[in-house]
Amino acid sequence: MTELALTVNEIRPDDVMVNQAAAVQADIDWLVDRRRDFVNVPCPACGAEHGEALYEKFAMPHMRCSTCRTQYVSPRPDQATLTEFYARSANYAYWARHVFPASEQPRREKIFRPRAQVLAQLAEKLTITDGHVLEVGAGYGLFCEEVAALDVISHVVGIEPTPELAQVCRDKGIEVIEGPYESVGSDLRVDLIACFEVIEHLFDPGDFLRWAHRRLRPGGGILMTCPNIAGFEPLVLGFESGALEHEHLNLFNPQSLALLMNNCGFRDIEVTTPGELDVELVQSALASRQIDQAQLDPAIRHLITHDDPAVAAGLQRLIKQAGLSSNMRITATKANAT
Repeated sequence: MTELALTVNEIRPDDVMVNQAAAVQADIDWLVDRRRDFVNVPCPACGAEHGEALYEKFAMPHMRCSTCRTQYVSPRPDQATLTEFYARSANYAYWARHVFPASEQPRREKIFRPRAQVLAQLAEKLTITDGHVLEVGAGYGLFCEEVAALDVISHVVGIEPTPELAQVCRDKGIEVIEGPYESVGSDLRVDLIACFEVIEHLFDPGDFLRWAHRRLRPGGGILMTCPNIAGFEPLVLGFESGALEHEHLNLFNPQSLALLMNNCGFRDIEVTTPGELDVELVQSALASRQIDQAQLDPAIRHLITHDDPAVAAGLQRLIKQAGLSSNMRITATKANAT
């Protein structure tokens, strides 16, 4: 099952997002002031030590791995800096107060309810009944609420490092652990783990995946989503891509993320690209003159700017089916014997 068709304005309403820029800039400035604490890292997917320097955006230096083509920030904020950052982020507080409340219904109906159904399908595949679920990065609590309504789930816990969002979850009656994933007790074991748009933010994605593998009971499964740097929108927009946010430190492609997950002990790894917004995002970049039409390949320009909306819709369907959407969804399992 895939997410239902949606628009950018449904999940990021223009009248709400217009005031977000100041919060983002405050976060960027905070990170820039701590550049002295940034550390060099190898490729987060394959561990290769040397990458190709690409550019700096939002004061973050981007590299591309010459082995697996993962794009990543190095040097990057160290773990202590990131923990403090997410606990005090002005941008995340803004989303908690303004963006999530204004977009709750379309997010629930078109993103998180379908994701909960995907989790239910994974549980059925793994013959998990009455399962325990842990969501890492619970945010506004929508996924936890949708999962709690499923018959196959008996217990849902969220982890959320941003205080305002953790409080939103508590106010909804969701059991939440406030803090980074590392703060969870070592005795916790669950049947299913979910995390959406989380792994790209982490200092060490491999450490997180090994942690998740240990937390899963044998025969358990994981469901994740994250940006796909090899997707249509990042390939077309390049430096101007929305995937290149100041807090996105790890930008995988389907092959490199599958490689990392396999190295961290996961099996039956399936990667799909159900994203719906690539074409609209490129159209928006053209309309706002973020990029010039002359920068686009003529064939892409013709499809993107075609007068018939059905052409854009057909292109988006093709992008999804070809595994080229800018959003990836990954499921994987932990072997029964481990």
